[in-house]
Amino acid sequence: MSSIAAEKTGPSVYWYAFGYFAAYAPYSALTKALSSGLIGDRRVSGLALLPLTTMASAIAMFGLLSALGWFRFATHSTVGRWSFPRPGPWTALSGLATAAIIVTTTLAYTFEGVSIPLVMLLMRGGVLLIAPVVDMISKRKVRWFSYVALALSGLALIDAFFAGGAGRLPFWCAVDIGVYLAAYFVRLRFMSRLAKSDDHLLQRRYFVEEQMVAAPTAVLSLVMLAIIGKGEAMQSIRAGFTSLWSSSTLPYVLLVGVLSQATGVFGGLVLLDARENTFCVPLNRASSILAGVVAALALVTLGQGFPARGELMGAGMLVAAIVLLWVGPVIDKRRASPSK
Repeated sequence: MSSIAAEKTGPSVYWYAFGYFAAYAPYSALTKALSSGLIGDRRVSGLALLPLTTMASAIAMFGLLSALGWFRFATHSTVGRWSFPRPGPWTALSGLATAAIIVTTTLAYTFEGVSIPLVMLLMRGGVLLIAPVVDMISKRKVRWFSYVALALSGLALIDAFFAGGAGRLPFWCAVDIGVYLAAYFVRLRFMSRLAKSDDHLLQRRYFVEEQMVAAPTAVLSLVMLAIIGKGEAMQSIRAGFTSLWSSSTLPYVLLVGVLSQATGVFGGLVLLDARENTFCVPLNRASSILAGVVAALALVTLGQGFPARGELMGAGMLVAAIVLLWVGPVIDKRRASPSK
């Protein structure tokens, strides 16, 4: 499908981007506050946060898809009188990549000495660089305003590095970000091949089947690590399953999981839009980075340090990228219209 034809479905992608922003700001703020001990009766490590937040995310996913009636869009298998929704082989693989994204995203906000905006610039900036590569492989046309928005977003990433933040990145935080970026490459490639079109039924089928795999796989992986894993890290995961139920942090932990699922819903719908990845990814990434800046500013009231000047400058560049992605299609339409 032509990316230009996708403009007919117009503003919905921008509403999805706003929903992503609205869910991501409290999600990232609460995650950082919990792992820093700013709220609740204890500091909860990143690994200890994962079990309950991922379980809450999985429950929220099944509840949402059931309430919307979207399971009917999935591929079904029939056993006797019963029909069951199931993923296809490619959507299952995409779901595995999404499971890795779920886990690494939550972990990324829990490393000590690393601010929310810096981590978000590194993670989101990396995906921005992946987007045109996937478009090239998928042979999708990339329009001028997508390239300019990509350049602005790339400058925000470079600014974060020259601000000195990347040099302070802990080793395991860097590993976490590397896994996140590899998973996103796989996910975007499958989306481009199977679901980025004007067919909303095809988009919903892909989205539902991917989500059916993603959150349950993340939960199952954590359960297996808690059972068979050894060492301090695995003890933290086991503690996450058992020690938070009587804590005053429990409501916040569960809310992080629900908000994580909300970001997955809105973020996934932005990426599934029929336009090229070099359009969708900057819109998706910029929304989340702006949400991270808002979250970091909110945490200042709880004693967290103020975001660095370079991080705020990077956010400003992303505001410009969002504006360009909004007005660029309008400019193209006016140019294409016959003069009166």
